Amino acid sequence: MKGPLFYSKILLFGEYGIIKDSKGLSIPYNFYNGALKVDENPSDEAKKSNASLMKFVAYLEQLQKEQPQLVTFNLEALKNDVANGMYFDSSIPQGYGVGSSGALVAAIYDKYAYDKITVLENLTREKLLQLKAIFSQMESFFHGKSSGLDPLNSYLSIPILINSKDNIEATGIPSQTADGKGAVFLLDSGIVGETAPMVNIFMENLKDQGFRRMLKNQFVKYTDACVENFLHGDMKSLFSNTKKLSKVVLNHFKPMIPEQFHGVWQNGIDTNDYYLKLCGSGGGGYILGFTQNLEKAKESLKDYKLEVVYQF
Repeated sequence: MKGPLFYSKILLFGEYGIIKDSKGLSIPYNFYNGALKVDENPSDEAKKSNASLMKFVAYLEQLQKEQPQLVTFNLEALKNDVANGMYFDSSIPQGYGVGSSGALVAAIYDKYAYDKITVLENLTREKLLQLKAIFSQMESFFHGKSSGLDPLNSYLSIPILINSKDNIEATGIPSQTADGKGAVFLLDSGIVGETAPMVNIFMENLKDQGFRRMLKNQFVKYTDACVENFLHGDMKSLFSNTKKLSKVVLNHFKPMIPEQFHGVWQNGIDTNDYYLKLCGSGGGGYILGFTQNLEKAKESLKDYKLEVVYQF
């Protein structure tokens, strides 16, 4: 048995900001994917995934008891499949900010939820918000607090524009140019990041008035501008705002940037060869890069592994 594929995602803009109602833009990243699967001879990885699924099933059973109006599952079939060794076969790296738990949540909802909202329907704002609410509760099992956006992106496999917490829509993004000089890329930090501790640091920082002011006047402002610039294909403004955002993150989100990347981050700002920003919650995993000249960025970052996500 092998279920349909669910893809990883990249939140291009909006990490942390969306907690405070900034705009956000999330796009599917088809390089990585995962599917539910049962094998005759499961590997150790598969057994580990299966054990984790058992705990998840218990959580979903509890969720259904507490909020039956939100979502109900075919728990009998789900328990049965998990008892038979079902696991999530995934190439999506965990702790890298590209939505590994989101893809799993999407796969479980797709296969076992009753009355599910499908991608073939007319996806009204109400339906998108309902899906986001369901996914937020489901994914909270993994992170403690989840916006539900990762599973939403993975489930629908379309770019999603977050205008605010209660206003999300499916969107189109400018088409890629294969020989474009500009690019968005992933930089592998080589460290696994943990989402929960990073979110906790952020929540602690929010208690400080100065931090809240910086967030509203700089972080959210530049994030919103970047989203608008990107969607309208205004690349000149996009790079100007991404540079400002990169500076703000380096100054105010230091704990989320692995120490050995502080210099690399600053170097991009100084040389304008590339600008870095957080990919997901940070603390490790991938770092997101923007460059107007991919060859130059590759040269500057020749000691690191780059994966191009989008070229323009």
